[in-house]
Amino acid sequence: MGGMDTSNPHIVLGTMDFGTRVSPDQAFAILDSFVADGGVWLDTANCYSFWADPSGVGGASERVIGAWLSARPGARDMVRIATKVRQNPLVPHSWPESAEGLSGRAISTGVEESLERLGVDHVDLLWAHAEDRTVPLAETVGAFGELVAKGVALQVGAANHAAWRVGRARSLAREQGVAPWTSLQLRHSLVQPRPFTPVAESGHRMLTAEDLDFARSEGLAVWSYSSLMWGSYVRPDKPLPPTYDHPGTSRVLAALDDIAGELSATRNQVVLAWLMHQGIDPIVGASRAEQIQEALAARRVRLGDEHLARFVEAR
Repeated sequence: MGGMDTSNPHIVLGTMDFGTRVSPDQAFAILDSFVADGGVWLDTANCYSFWADPSGVGGASERVIGAWLSARPGARDMVRIATKVRQNPLVPHSWPESAEGLSGRAISTGVEESLERLGVDHVDLLWAHAEDRTVPLAETVGAFGELVAKGVALQVGAANHAAWRVGRARSLAREQGVAPWTSLQLRHSLVQPRPFTPVAESGHRMLTAEDLDFARSEGLAVWSYSSLMWGSYVRPDKPLPPTYDHPGTSRVLAALDDIAGELSATRNQVVLAWLMHQGIDPIVGASRAEQIQEALAARRVRLGDEHLARFVEAR
């Protein structure tokens, strides 16, 4: 059980909107349903969601999770918590100008504040939310390794990082004798934007074939975010972004409909099954309990090689 078991991917509950767009009561219902159906991993960040919070800073999601843990005796033993440092504004409503970096001090302070909001003494996985090339990579690697040595983070990973940076960081960790990054988190879904076209969302880094090859060669776990494209697979009122408007998308969606029909599954469930078939742990956000229930049912969807080949051909 866990994000590092690449042979047995998990559906991860994304909690970005908890405490902002999703009320605490709704969040509690989603968390209860997730755990009742065997869900394990929660993904949050210290910056969630500063852009939707009147305060202009993050922390709302972690506070809601902390309140839920406090209200549910024994819940901490049933879930694993992943959080992130790097993007929280240090000055309200000032991002990215005041976004915390990845200096040793920033990492230590960020984690300390996250633990306080969560009401826990450790997190199961700590992510570097984005690169910080103003800080020597060796300093960042050392700070993450020190947190593992202290038991504050059981494992560490890199989100939105170039594969070569992660490879270099792992070499530095070996040189320093500290725990290395063992997980990658990148944006990935069945539909893909037009090649060489940047996505609109600042800071998002897309998973590439090279990233997946690197992760498999190093034995790293891979988590995907925006896995369900914010509901665009199933909601006519949420069309895919313009960068996805190309013939390949139409062909992939037609194949998706055919395969979902054959397997008596929803579009979302097939997309999640497709990700997990590749050994990827998809992060799924939810605003209602039934959405996470539908997502977790994707664990029972069995895609065959023939289905996968049809998706490849459709591209």
